[in-house]
Amino acid sequence: MVRFAQDDDMDTKSILEELLLKRSQQKKKMSPSNYKERLFVLTKANLSYYEYDKMKRGSRKGSIDIKKIRCVEKVNPEEQTPVERQYPFQIVYKDGLLYVYASNEESRSQWLKALQKEIRGNPHLLIKYHSGFFVDGKFLCCQQSCKAAPGCTLWEAYADLHVTTREEKHRAPTFPDRVLKIPRAVPIFRMNEPSSSTTVAQYDSDPKKNYGSQLNVNLQHLPKEDYPDWWQVRKLKSEDFASGNQRERAVADHSTSKMSWGYPESSSSEEEENLDDYDWFAGHISRSQCEQLLRQKGKEGAFMVRNSRQVGMYTVSLFSKAIDDKKGTVKHYHVHKNAENKLYLAENYCFDSIPKLIHYHQHNSAGMITRLRHPVSTKANKVPVSVSLGSGIWELKREELTLLKELGSGQFGVVHLGQWKGQYDVAIKMIKEGSMSEDEFFQEAQTMMKLSHPKLVKFYGVCSKRYPIYIVTEYITNGCLLNYLKSHGKQLETSQLLEMCYDVCEGMAFLESHQFIHRDLAARNCLVDSDLSVKVSDFGMTRYVLDDQYVSSVGTKFPVKWSAPEVFHYFKYSSKSDVWAFGILMWEVFSLGKQPYDLYDNSQVVVKVSQGHRLYRPQLASDTVYQIMYSCWHELPEKRPTFQQLLSSIEPLREKDKP
Repeated sequence: MVRFAQDDDMDTKSILEELLLKRSQQKKKMSPSNYKERLFVLTKANLSYYEYDKMKRGSRKGSIDIKKIRCVEKVNPEEQTPVERQYPFQIVYKDGLLYVYASNEESRSQWLKALQKEIRGNPHLLIKYHSGFFVDGKFLCCQQSCKAAPGCTLWEAYADLHVTTREEKHRAPTFPDRVLKIPRAVPIFRMNEPSSSTTVAQYDSDPKKNYGSQLNVNLQHLPKEDYPDWWQVRKLKSEDFASGNQRERAVADHSTSKMSWGYPESSSSEEEENLDDYDWFAGHISRSQCEQLLRQKGKEGAFMVRNSRQVGMYTVSLFSKAIDDKKGTVKHYHVHKNAENKLYLAENYCFDSIPKLIHYHQHNSAGMITRLRHPVSTKANKVPVSVSLGSGIWELKREELTLLKELGSGQFGVVHLGQWKGQYDVAIKMIKEGSMSEDEFFQEAQTMMKLSHPKLVKFYGVCSKRYPIYIVTEYITNGCLLNYLKSHGKQLETSQLLEMCYDVCEGMAFLESHQFIHRDLAARNCLVDSDLSVKVSDFGMTRYVLDDQYVSSVGTKFPVKWSAPEVFHYFKYSSKSDVWAFGILMWEVFSLGKQPYDLYDNSQVVVKVSQGHRLYRPQLASDTVYQIMYSCWHELPEKRPTFQQLLSSIEPLREKDKP
């Protein structure tokens, strides 16, 4: 029998009470399951459960802080489940996972509704959850063996429950007391030789199921030289991707941009603005014609905007093509209008005009299949990339460039030392055909055009009219910081190591102040000049944002060992996830190029970091330096320092080291 509280919302008064069946939490991986009846009591502060005998409440057996709950949702029943266990639901919280069984559907719905009401606005709500039980050391839904593994099913309730909280501004960095208790000789993680493989997470979308988009995760090991320490979120299959009237939910935090990306800037906030100036606007075109044009384009993220049947309304049509999907799928998203006359695809992110809405979704998928990547025009003579990269001013003449020697190679091609006009040393990144999409090249080049700072690698231009495409930057004499630390680190003073960190922090403070998120900060992506100054490089993953949040879409790779918890759990980036990576980079510098968490693979790192473990203090780092890097690894992004605050913390140490 369900009991509700009587007109009292104080923290100690019950909101809901009922005798429910509780499943053991299997704290040991292979421990057997057992089931016990417990009296569950929900209050504003806690969900507690008690022994219950002879119609009386006994001793409390457990309690969960409401603020620590991250997800409350149904669970798919196991096969051949007894009648009394037909209505399970789960409570996912910071420290564990609890399975509870209601007696009927009405009871379960009441508990879900009450709990979801209380956790509304909680920090770190899950975007995805596991729809199957964790049994015998693995989840039945996706076969993952790590209990802390990211969820595999899109949690539709997230969009309604998530409330963005404003970040505290100008908060001074704080250092946990337990930092000083970590002995120098007893590391939390011991570093040896780099592991030989890395884990790649692959997700398969199947939104036909009535509980939302299923994301099946397959973990596989790839050779270290191909993808060192990276996970990739990649679609495997998208057959019969949901079409029709299924409601699209957005789960991403939005971040709009003012950058010019080859499209006319919006000059009016009126809905009636002339859209014919935009190459993505198709006007009055039929649904079948639209789908035909998008399939002809055949690129992931190809899109157009067309008039809806309802006068004055619009539809965004978007093409997606998975690896083994020859035909591809076209999704149609209706542009809605709220009570304040604002336009939106995702109801939390509203805009004054169609161009502003499209501009935002070009940088954030926000619950759609993918970002709006490639506008498909019904007009002739589309502007080529080489011109849209700044009206041609960044396009260099290929014959003016001379290749001298190879400096290194990477995923996208080879980097050469070269000369421009026979006298200026430059670095030439040669993009081989098929290794980088037009969208990725466009993203990196556009980003570098916007960035100019002494501690960022200078961008000179591109050769984009034929393959191999060139991205031309300044030549940095001593090359990659990681390699330099490994080969010359023992010759450096600790003051020089600190100065290297300060240089990187200066460059990152510039990005932070101009609302850019790097998303791939590491020693391997910084370069050492002839005077030992360090510059930040490799802006292929950099994004411009307005609200300091970016949620990556399917297809994004990310380096697990440099990633903050909110990245590997929710694919959520901000300047504070860059701060986390900067802490790892400081550790790399003071350990002279050792690999972080080298005894652990990616899955183990996710578990360890989620449990609160952090890297040990390198021998060359003082207590104060370690406190600074440790402050970058706070579990809560808002409690990490800003880059400007980090500069203020490092500055006195630089002055102290000066003669």
